[in-house]
Amino acid sequence: MKQKNLYQKNTNYSKIHTQKHTHTHTHTHTMLAASTKNTLRLLQKSSSTTTLCNGSTTSSSFNSLLSLTAQINRKNFSTTVPTAQSSNGNQQTLKQRFSEIYPEKAASIKAFKKEYGKSVIGELTLEQAYGGMRGIKGLVWEGSVLDPEEGIRFRGYTIPEITAKLPKHNDSPLPEALFWLLLTGEIPTMEQVKNLSADLAARSKLPKHTVDLIDSLPKDLHPMAQFSIAINSLESESKFSKAYANGVNKKEYWDYCYEDCLDLLGKLPVIASKIYKNVFKNGEPIGEIDMNADYGSNLAKLLGFKNNFEFTELMRLYLTIHSDHEGGNVSAHTTHLVGSALSSPYLSFAAGMNGLAGPLHGRANQEVLEWLFKFREEVKGDYSEASIEKYLWETLNSGRVIPGYGHAVLRKTDPRYMAQREFALKHFPDYDLFKLVSMIYKVAPGVLTKQGKTKNPWPNVDSHSGVLLQYYGLTDASFYTVLFGVARAFGVLPQLIMDRAFGMPIERPKSFSTEKFMQLVKK
Repeated sequence: MKQKNLYQKNTNYSKIHTQKHTHTHTHTHTMLAASTKNTLRLLQKSSSTTTLCNGSTTSSSFNSLLSLTAQINRKNFSTTVPTAQSSNGNQQTLKQRFSEIYPEKAASIKAFKKEYGKSVIGELTLEQAYGGMRGIKGLVWEGSVLDPEEGIRFRGYTIPEITAKLPKHNDSPLPEALFWLLLTGEIPTMEQVKNLSADLAARSKLPKHTVDLIDSLPKDLHPMAQFSIAINSLESESKFSKAYANGVNKKEYWDYCYEDCLDLLGKLPVIASKIYKNVFKNGEPIGEIDMNADYGSNLAKLLGFKNNFEFTELMRLYLTIHSDHEGGNVSAHTTHLVGSALSSPYLSFAAGMNGLAGPLHGRANQEVLEWLFKFREEVKGDYSEASIEKYLWETLNSGRVIPGYGHAVLRKTDPRYMAQREFALKHFPDYDLFKLVSMIYKVAPGVLTKQGKTKNPWPNVDSHSGVLLQYYGLTDASFYTVLFGVARAFGVLPQLIMDRAFGMPIERPKSFSTEKFMQLVKK
C-alpha cells in the first residue's frame, strides 16, 4: 500500500472494519454459550477440599477454575506454534481472537466470584491507609504482575522472556506484539503483528480541530500538558461515547471500547511527534505515516529519525518495556478508575497522562537527566568510586534523594533498567554519560544501604532511559514523559477493553477521616 498523508482519510478501512465487526458479533454469542457450559461443568466436578493460605477450605473446582484462568491468561506459545485461524483459513485479527476467548474468561470470573466472593484475601493496616495504600490487594489487573524480586511479568513472562519470545525486528520486540499478548494472553505470529501494525497505521488520521488545537498551544506549555489536551480533544471521535448515548447494550461495550482504544493508539505517534516538532523544531512538518511500517518505526520517522536504525530499534524496546507495570501505579490506576465510570478511553487515558506527568511518576526520567548533568558538571570528569560516593553523600545529606533509585514495590534492580543497560553496552559502551550512569550503579546501592532509609537501593527504569535518548540526539528532556505516555498506552488500553468485556463495576473504595480512623483503632 502506498504511503498516505497523515490527514488523508483511509476509506477502505471502514469497509474492512464493518465486515470484521459483523463476523465478531456472530462468533461472540456462539462462544459465550459454549463457554458458560464449560464453566458450569468445571463447577460440578469433584467436591474434595484443599486449604488456602488463610486456613479456609475450598473445593477442587477452585483449582479447576484457576487452571482454566491460567490457560486463558498465559498460553506459552512460541511463534512456531500454530495460531488461531478463521473459518476461511486466514489468521485471525486481534479483535476476532479476543471475541473468541473473552466469553470463557468472563464466565470463569463470574463463577469464581460467586463461589469465593466472601474469601478474605488480605489485611489492611492503618499505616497502609496513610501510606499511599501500598501493598493493599484491591485491584484486578490482568496484563501484568509485579514481583518484588523478579520484577514485572507480562502475562507470566519476564522481560528477558518477552524480548526472546515476542515477534521482533532485529533484536527488539515489537510493541504491537505485546499489546496482543496483554489483551489475549497469547503470543501472536509475525503475520498477525504486521496486520495489527497496518490496522494502527490506518487509524492515525487526526481530526482537523485536534491539529489546529495543537498548533494553537503556546510553545512554553509543558509537552505533557499539550499531550493531555490533544487526547481530550479526540473525545469528539469516540465511538464508545456515541454508542452509549444511543443506548447500546452493555454486552457490546467492549466492542466500541476496543475501537476507541485502537483508534487512540494509532493516533498517539502523530500527536506526540507534532508536539515535539512544534515545541523543539520550530514547527517542522512531521512527514507521513508509512502504512507498511511497524509502530516503532513510524514513531521514529515522525520524530525525525527516519534513517537512524539504532534509534528505531530503541523505540521498539522503549515502547515495550515502558508499557505496563501492574495496575496500582498512578497512570494505570487513574486510567482504570476513570474508565470504571464509563468515561471513554480518550478521557480515561488523558486522565492517566495527567498522573504520569507528575515528578513522582513518569516525569522522574526528566529529573534524573537534569541531576546527571549537574552531577557531571560537579565531578568534572572524575568518575572514580571515591568521587561518585562523595557526591552521592552530598546529595543525601542535603535532604534530597538520588533520582532514579528505589521503587515502591521492587526490591532489586529493575529489569527494565537492565534491558536498557544491555542496549547501551551493545551500541555505545564508551558514551560519557553512560559511563557515569554505570559508575553510579556500582556505587549508589552501597551508599543507600549504608544510609538505611530505603527498602530498595537499586535503580529503576527512570535511571537509564534519558541517557539512551540523549545519545541519539533526542536531547529535549521535557519531552521524555510524552514518549513514556505513548508507551504506557500499550499497557493500560488492553485493560480498559477487558474491563468492559468482563463487566467490571465503577471503582468506589471506602474512605474515613482521621477522627473516624482513631475511633476505629481505639475500640
